[in-house]
Amino acid sequence: MLSCSPVVYTCLTGGSRLRQEDFPPRIVEHPSDLIVSKGEPATLNCKAEGRPIPTIEWYKGGERVETDKDDPRSHRMLLPSGSLFFLRIVHGRKSRPDEGVYVCVARNYLGEAVSHNSSLEVASK
Repeated sequence: MLSCSPVVYTCLTGGSRLRQEDFPPRIVEHPSDLIVSKGEPATLNCKAEGRPIPTIEWYKGGERVETDKDDPRSHRMLLPSGSLFFLRIVHGRKSRPDEGVYVCVARNYLGEAVSHNSSLEVASK
């Protein structure tokens, strides 16, 4: 349970004091729509601020995107900035296509912020 004093910005969370300088995440750079050729690299940008520094996760169609941290064979990497980098755009019958709608979610213990939707399309030849 969270109890806050209206006069002083001090809250108690599970017995620990909330530091005054802590603040919830907010997205400061939203990803843009991309059209990329199959096999080419691509980056969906996302930057967030907050204190403590928020963690960033990406979702495609509501499902969490696995990156190289989760699977060393993955062709997707989460960059230190929070952006999602594709070594090469995958689009085929055998593999799960990268085409779709993505969002980035920034979280810290004070809450979460969700970016605008960003669509990644594979250019047709």
